[in-house]
Amino acid sequence: MTGLFALCRRNVKLYFKDRGMFFSSLITPVILLVLYVTFLKKVYDDSFRSALAAAGAAVSDAVINGCVGGQLVSSLLAVSCVTVAFCSNLLMIRDKTSGARHDLTVTPVRYCTLGLSYCLSSLVSTLIIGFAALAACLGYLGMVGWCLSAADAALLCLDVILLTVFGTALSSCVNFFLSTDGQASAVGTIISAGYGFICGAYMPISNFGDGLQKVLSFLPGTYGTSLLRNHAMRGAFEKMRAEGFPQEVVEGIRDSVDCNLYFFGNEVSIGAMYGILIGSIVLLTAVYAGMNILSEKRQG
Repeated sequence: MTGLFALCRRNVKLYFKDRGMFFSSLITPVILLVLYVTFLKKVYDDSFRSALAAAGAAVSDAVINGCVGGQLVSSLLAVSCVTVAFCSNLLMIRDKTSGARHDLTVTPVRYCTLGLSYCLSSLVSTLIIGFAALAACLGYLGMVGWCLSAADAALLCLDVILLTVFGTALSSCVNFFLSTDGQASAVGTIISAGYGFICGAYMPISNFGDGLQKVLSFLPGTYGTSLLRNHAMRGAFEKMRAEGFPQEVVEGIRDSVDCNLYFFGNEVSIGAMYGILIGSIVLLTAVYAGMNILSEKRQG
């Protein structure tokens, strides 16, 4: 246990000492927030207003800002929790290319302990960045239109933790097979560019075709995004109902922004979303542990 703690502390220190790796991770959520506010806020705003106008309903600007802000921050957090995990987990590959991993394996440290240290240190580093991003998002919501309750804010923290653990487990499994900086750069680029689309962060899954919606409903990240959406926007929907909105209008908006997800026509409950996300974390962790055990046996 002492060796594991020492390795984790070493990895976290190296991550925060590497300014290029650290700032590339930190700047990701900041850039996303700026891009969302600059380009997507007006798109989301117009989409909400047109949907309300079609339904013949009127709502205050504060509620619309709360809805749009909730959709923006949930999208940002859904992407950042996973993409930052891939950045912070690059130390696993860097140790291979620099020869540091070989030096560590010469010592009595077991392969499984070394593999676990990469995963845990990546989790700690990503959580630090994730909660910094969450604080920035909550500050943004406070400026544009605060609709969150204390319970919603607490559940957002839980969602960030679970999605970060998922991203760390996924990146650990993927990065385990990479051995060069070029491979790491290629995978990082693919994840950064594509993950936001397949998890429904950049564009709601409800806007995709039926076939693609069914395919994406098998991906755990989709449900992580929906959990963030539900908790970031629940207060705004409650205010809509309090202002006399018809329930069918509210449910239509919830469907359009993926607060309601459907698996082959069946609505997925919040509890089921948590079950899918936690189950995928357990599965990925077991796969990563199995890969380290097999590697240790081969080296032995």
